Amino acid sequence: MDDHPVVCDGVRALVAGTDIEVVGSAGSARDAVVQARALQPDLVLLDLRLPDMLGSEALPRLTAVAPAAKVVIFTAYDDHAALSAALRAGAHGCLLKDVTDTDLVAQLRRVAAGVRVIDPRLQESSGSLLQARLFRLSLSRREYEVVRLAATGRTNPEIAEELGLTRNTVKTYLQTAMQKLGARNRVEAVRRAQEEQLL
Repeated sequence: MDDHPVVCDGVRALVAGTDIEVVGSAGSARDAVVQARALQPDLVLLDLRLPDMLGSEALPRLTAVAPAAKVVIFTAYDDHAALSAALRAGAHGCLLKDVTDTDLVAQLRRVAAGVRVIDPRLQESSGSLLQARLFRLSLSRREYEVVRLAATGRTNPEIAEELGLTRNTVKTYLQTAMQKLGARNRVEAVRRAQEEQLL
């Protein structure tokens, strides 16, 4: 599931002639959920950034409608902060889009066999780089989580429910995060967080 048709076409070409069959593709998370429900795939390649939500947000929706599917995050962002969230959400693997054709097929076969596959470059970079960026901006983990959820369009009450916080606490975290990011409102805070490669 990728919003760039060239990526979908490329994956089809890479697995052509192997025992892996591409049964569908989608350009948005919502479309992916509809297709997953109908097609019941064994394996889903999920982009980290889709037009309507992050891969980490889409993942539980996919597994809810296709519980047997193994979901692999397929991303160009080797240090993206949402990678760890996707893994916590139950991704069966994380692969970078620059894998060679043989590597991709081999890794997908491993995932299908039940092996958790993570590109070694991701293991080295994702968690430590995020921590370094949060430290540099003086953002706490909670402030980061609130901004991350705000970036997905959630309201303060929805964020409060998801994180188990009161609405006032969410508001306070958001205000302090805005100050640290030099933002005047939540839209600017999200934009600044994206510029800092936190989202």
